[in-house]
Amino acid sequence: MINSKNSALYRTIPFTVIRADSFLTRLKGLMFRRTPLEEGLLIVPCNSIHMCFMFFSIDVLFLTQNNEIIKVVENLKPWRFVPPVKGAHAVLELPVGAIRSSSIKVGEFINLQ
Repeated sequence: MINSKNSALYRTIPFTVIRADSFLTRLKGLMFRRTPLEEGLLIVPCNSIHMCFMFFSIDVLFLTQNNEIIKVVENLKPWRFVPPVKGAHAVLELPVGAIRSSSIKVGEFINLQ
């Protein structure tokens, strides 16, 4: 969807998104989960992630408070780290391949309702 007000591209992703916004849900995230994602996990607030104790790869979007994508990481493998991303307020973890298949790019906005 194109917002004619500022010509920004707003995307609606084809996944159910679970919100992790408490200390415990953010701490656990996807650690120790054995099966790959079939949904998205929105971690708020968050500006960096680690893949410790993960058993599968994921795609990651770093978002501002306005849900603008400011960094994309495709196929992030277990035991990797993404250092803090300046300006990031949230992280959206998606099934591997979601960024490529949906042609998601930096500068677009995610429509999270």
